Amino acid sequence: MVSLMLSASSSCFVSCSATAPYPSQSHPSRSSVSFTSTATIVNTRCQMIEPLRSANGAPPCIPIISNRSLPTLSTSQRDLDFGSRNDTRLRIFSGTANPALSQEIANYLGLGLGKIKIKRFADGEIYVQLQESVRGCDVFLVQPTCPPANENLMELLVMIDACRRASAKNITAVIPYFGYARADRKSQGRESIAAKLVANLITEAGANRVLSCDLHSGQSMGYFDIPVDHVYGQPVILDYLASKTFCSNDLFVVSPDVGGVARARAFAKKLSDAPLAIVDKRRYGHNVAEVMNLIGDVRGKVAVMVDDMIDTAGTIAKGAALLHEEGAREVHACSTHAVFRKWKLFLHFDP
Repeated sequence: MVSLMLSASSSCFVSCSATAPYPSQSHPSRSSVSFTSTATIVNTRCQMIEPLRSANGAPPCIPIISNRSLPTLSTSQRDLDFGSRNDTRLRIFSGTANPALSQEIANYLGLGLGKIKIKRFADGEIYVQLQESVRGCDVFLVQPTCPPANENLMELLVMIDACRRASAKNITAVIPYFGYARADRKSQGRESIAAKLVANLITEAGANRVLSCDLHSGQSMGYFDIPVDHVYGQPVILDYLASKTFCSNDLFVVSPDVGGVARARAFAKKLSDAPLAIVDKRRYGHNVAEVMNLIGDVRGKVAVMVDDMIDTAGTIAKGAALLHEEGAREVHACSTHAVFRKWKLFLHFDP
């Protein structure tokens, strides 16, 4: 039993007593033990600094918050905060393959390029570090795999990995020129399908989406286990041809090979459903083309050759020569990816 007594002179006295018996009926083998202890603490004075006063049960030292002082979030403020978060969610980073293209894309969107550090060690290894936070952001990495294809591809993979480890919400690999797209099938025994391999590398690196332009074949989209946005450069080429003084009856769309018939047919429909011709090309080796004959009559017509890329220009050059031999009045070559590997030094062209 503990008792606490306060005297009138504010002296505090504490008295304690305790009794702990062992009941003999529950423990017959134990002897009954009891003890009593009393302790008294005298002359312990408690000084009251200020007596407590209360009004209506509420101490005056506790502030009362009215409804007017409570913080409220209006609709306009909520929308403003949501808009500011959206402004920082979109980030665009550029690799070293084509920084001019990345800057043009950012300017068109009214954004600035993200800060990124990319360097190569003496042995050729690639180092990538993001110079700003991308946590919870939608990141777009602009990196075509133009020559040198292997270095640019590896740089893209390292960039994707850096964004994934920086907790980016979504990572979109913007690959205008998708390298290894020509290795999309096995034309001979014991060949690799490198397009599928590259798709697996990009997916495993951590990309959530891929955006590419004019793939060599549409089946390459099926190689990815993530969504692929396939855009076309036809509108730009059509605008250029529309600026020329061509009569619609004189146009003749030409596919440089059998594999590009679907692309040329879709292009011809946009040109007032122009007729279509096909160049029968026999390839005896990589980057070596031999034109055999032409399917279609282009005599006196304006031939427009449409292809997805021009690498060594062997197909386009021999196709143009064949069209002139068949009586074409003019020959125009249109391509989305002007690689020009053998002509780069002469044209001073940076793909």
